[in-house]
Amino acid sequence: METIINDIKTRFEVSNIVDQGNMSFVTCKRELAVALVTHLKDTEGFTHLVLLSAVDWIEDKQFQITYILNNPEKRVDIGIRTLIDRETATMDSAHHLWEHAATYQRELKEMYGIDFPGSPRVNESFILEGWDDIPPMRREFDTKKYSEDTFFPRPGRGSNDPAEYMKKKLYPNE
Repeated sequence: METIINDIKTRFEVSNIVDQGNMSFVTCKRELAVALVTHLKDTEGFTHLVLLSAVDWIEDKQFQITYILNNPEKRVDIGIRTLIDRETATMDSAHHLWEHAATYQRELKEMYGIDFPGSPRVNESFILEGWDDIPPMRREFDTKKYSEDTFFPRPGRGSNDPAEYMKKKLYPNE
């Protein structure tokens, strides 16, 4: 894995390298991310896209996109991370490399509002049919308020302090 990382380090301006043996993570610029995963697939044998995910770094006004790729022959994984601006929230599509990348991209569009222009069906509802609120995985989405506004309260339900509840369960005679 070290030779692969050394090879891509200069060619793709890779930074923030975390090598954990069979799993490594590297960070690159947004403009180079799809070119890097293309290189890893076509040249280095990372033929399987395991996952495409996002993290909302609201404090930094960025999303982190992570591609996790697997090389089945060498039995190693690599995570390619890149940061994109929260305001524009657009990323190049990787659906031309793996068909199922389009499914991940649809999910990220719906749940985070990250657009992947040119990706098939990216603007169609995926899970949240008829959703008209902000994307629910964005950190400014208030799940408690949404639940209170959307669902009616059910009488008879109470909440217990976990420490007190367990004390009563474990020591009922005290």
